[in-house]
Amino acid sequence: MKETITSNSPEETFSFAEELGRKISGFSVIALYGDLGAGKTIFTKGLARGLGIDEDITSPTFSLMESYEGDKPLHHFDLYRIENLNEFENLRFEEYWESEGVSVIEWPEKAGDLLPENRINVFIEYINENMREITIEYTGN
Repeated sequence: MKETITSNSPEETFSFAEELGRKISGFSVIALYGDLGAGKTIFTKGLARGLGIDEDITSPTFSLMESYEGDKPLHHFDLYRIENLNEFENLRFEEYWESEGVSVIEWPEKAGDLLPENRINVFIEYINENMREITIEYTGN
């Protein structure tokens, strides 16, 4: 299943992701695709709010992963600095993806074929300074 929306502001992106966060049940993996500045962290902040998390969410570019507690735990990954698949495998992040909660992965292409088959792919395309096209694709079962 695939759905595309147009967001006309960071606030709309936040609200759309917040609604998605409210709908997620059980454990889920969300792969966030988009260029630098596309709005992946704004999306994650909205998703976190929908999961009942009030903490300030920042992109874990240097720490690679941050966890937050809410109605459902959120594990936020930023794989931008991963150099190769061996480096990624040594981090054993997939253990989080298989645990309770929601895992959001920025730059998921760095994980290669190690991403779980059942996931939500989110593609954020930069249209202009405020406008983004967001496509949600559900894979697997």
